[in-house]
Amino acid sequence: MNILRAAAATMAASALAALTAAVAPAAQAAAICPGAGQASVRAGSVSGAAFEGLTVDPHGRAYVTDLSSGRVFRIDAPGAAAVPVATVPGAGGLAWTPDGKLLIGYGSNPGVIVGDAVRAAGIDEFDPATGALTRYAAGVSAASGLAVGHDGTAYATNDFATLVGRIRPGGAVQADWSRFPSANGAVLDRTGQFLYVSRTFSNPGVSRIPIGNPGAPQSLLDLTGPDLTAAPDGLTLDSQDRPVLPFNPSGRIVRVDAPGHYCELGTAGPTTSVVSYGRGSTGFSAGRLFAATFGGVVYEIPGGFDPHATTATP
Repeated sequence: MNILRAAAATMAASALAALTAAVAPAAQAAAICPGAGQASVRAGSVSGAAFEGLTVDPHGRAYVTDLSSGRVFRIDAPGAAAVPVATVPGAGGLAWTPDGKLLIGYGSNPGVIVGDAVRAAGIDEFDPATGALTRYAAGVSAASGLAVGHDGTAYATNDFATLVGRIRPGGAVQADWSRFPSANGAVLDRTGQFLYVSRTFSNPGVSRIPIGNPGAPQSLLDLTGPDLTAAPDGLTLDSQDRPVLPFNPSGRIVRVDAPGHYCELGTAGPTTSVVSYGRGSTGFSAGRLFAATFGGVVYEIPGGFDPHATTATP
């Protein structure tokens, strides 16, 4: 979700208001997760940027996308300067292919509102070893969130519309693989049976979509009361396949422990757009949880530490 597109968000929310997802038990009030609640730690920043995507490579280097400029930045370690490595207009979601290439969603701009109709978004592929940037696929509704399975199949979401696209290895696109209102972020479980998404504008919460039956989504969390406007954003999974996600405006980072039950791991900055665990043994290392914001800042969330959790990869 992009707060910079507030007007677009309002229009999308109105258009999607009549659509609903499967019902989960009513959510409990969020308590602090056991052992969590520590203050966040600033890990990187880019002045003037609005971070949308976040992921980490095997060397512990973080990559973020900037909605404002379309630039993709690499941050080699917490506290290091961000280095631009590519430019993709409307850069959005990030995901890794099985052979270690970085997929970058493009088209995260006001056009996403009509993405289902015009399908003008797509995916570029970046090679971290050579710096080469090539077109990977075109013709999806949006790529606000990206996830890639063990067989190289990718999934792309649009938080402002309804289509979730499937992209086969080689770039063949099925733009309407699933119809799911306001799916945001995307992450697959370890077995590849479910695609987990946040629901941002329509019936806010968290769902998982069965890969083998995309027309039968399962809701894990329905937000009500004070959290009705929490705007869940780009999520990841911990080592137990529990969804971890930010509430965008407040920056609260929460974990869904069971259907209808969630707790709070900590708080990043306002307008937190995405979370990811680290990877490797140095830098943004495995087990550590990081969050990026539309304010152009990456934070570490110490309360989310999970020694067995890593960046989502095939």
